[in-house]
Amino acid sequence: MSGAPTVSTNPQTAKMKKDESFLGKLGGTLVRKKKSKEVSDLHEEGKNAINAPLLPSGTDIHPEDTLLEENAERIMLDPTSRENPKFKDLLKVLIDWINSELEEERIIVKDLEEDCYDGQVLQKLFEKLSGRKLNVAEVTQSEIGQKQKLQTVLEAVNDVLRPHGWTVEWSVDSIHSKNLVAIIYLLVALAMHFQVPIRLPEHVSVQVVVVKKREGILQTALMTKELTSTTEDAFDTLLDHAPDKLNVVKTSLITFVNKHLNKLNLEVTELESQFADGVYLILLMGLLEDYFVPLYNFFLTPESFEQKVHNVAFAFELMQEGGLKKPKARPEDVVNLNLKSTLRVLYNLFTNYKTSA
Repeated sequence: MSGAPTVSTNPQTAKMKKDESFLGKLGGTLVRKKKSKEVSDLHEEGKNAINAPLLPSGTDIHPEDTLLEENAERIMLDPTSRENPKFKDLLKVLIDWINSELEEERIIVKDLEEDCYDGQVLQKLFEKLSGRKLNVAEVTQSEIGQKQKLQTVLEAVNDVLRPHGWTVEWSVDSIHSKNLVAIIYLLVALAMHFQVPIRLPEHVSVQVVVVKKREGILQTALMTKELTSTTEDAFDTLLDHAPDKLNVVKTSLITFVNKHLNKLNLEVTELESQFADGVYLILLMGLLEDYFVPLYNFFLTPESFEQKVHNVAFAFELMQEGGLKKPKARPEDVVNLNLKSTLRVLYNLFTNYKTSA
């Protein structure tokens, strides 16, 4: 009599099959996860392969770059440019200049990125250079307050610079995000527009990394930005390339100053030395503007370097009161017998007062 087939119900065998089935499922899950990771890695590798040729070595993509909106971009300084000696020199000149301008405010700038981003230093600097008082809160801690202050400051700056042909290379967001290139562009423009008595290093260029988001993917490119060009002027050219014409200019300036100083029985024969103590400059300004300068305002027979600098600086103040722009030269340069600086100052007077009786 035939019966039903016998089926083994050995507990050990059943357990083994169950384990094999579980391991199979687990293995499949692991394989799928591995393949998923490989796909993700491959996608990332593809993005890097696209971006890598454009990205300079040593440049890291910041986490905030991934948060860029579509078609937005972010500009950052290439690390190699920070080590450029001319760039470092430019930073030092700008920092020293700001600290000199804001000495009375007891403001000390050590780092342009960290000290300029909130608008406080830029506000004080612009007010000092322009002679205007801006209607802004003195201290702002919040990001909104800082950006509002920057907005007011930059609007005032742009109103002054734009009519003179300056290209605006800065914005509220770029300054507040501590974009050093934008901050430098702004400071250089202010220094040159207001003709501050500093010598900016010439032809300073830097490499910047431009990060853009296109279709959700970050793209990077390397660009060159020129921060300063040449600051050579007519007197640089005369001194360096046309010494014969320089003598003609010196003769014209000596004739001009003696036409006025002769009224006080004074005569100049050497431009470099006879204006170095500031006395003749002060007396000349009084003659040109037709007023007497009280003797207690300056040192008639200065002996120390400081007294001479005081005199020349006072003469510069009289020039500005007379409607002239602040001289590019520093008082110290005139005292130190710097011919180019002295010529600049006297030529400025000549062009403004050559028709004076």
